[in-house]
Amino acid sequence: MKDTKEPTERHTLTVLVDNEAGVLARVVGLFSGRGYNIESLTVAEVDPMARTSRITIVTSGTPHVIEQIEAQLARLVPTHRVTNWTSAKAGIEREMALIKVAGTGEKRMEALRMADAFRARAVDTTHTSFVFEVTGAPGKIDSFIDLMRPLGLVDVSRTGVAAISRGPEAM
Repeated sequence: MKDTKEPTERHTLTVLVDNEAGVLARVVGLFSGRGYNIESLTVAEVDPMARTSRITIVTSGTPHVIEQIEAQLARLVPTHRVTNWTSAKAGIEREMALIKVAGTGEKRMEALRMADAFRARAVDTTHTSFVFEVTGAPGKIDSFIDLMRPLGLVDVSRTGVAAISRGPEAM
């Protein structure tokens, strides 16, 4: 018997919306009402004169589900544009994380060496801990966190993905 289950894929979507009360709640409600998961969510005003905000959402689903999400987002009244950076356009994704590592001796020195290799910056230092700031693609941050686990990882705070197109064109 043939397996007809479609594989799920991770997609980064950006939604340009009017910056008004309740818009984010409507976008999040669209996801929760249909049982779609949001893996990362960032939102900020990007044009004060036009009063527009950019919502960047990382989600996973089958190609059919991703198409449905894009269509439903485009139908929301305050939406100006929906862009799928994973499939429609080549985009740049970046995220920032603060990673706290506690340790002494050799583990402390190894954490510093790994941080240097990942271009992470120590933004807080005590005799027994560091807080590193690391910026890059989500996979880079995942790798850095995995390497810090055996060295004394204490806590992680991530901003969520920000995405933008390559080249001179605007969203």
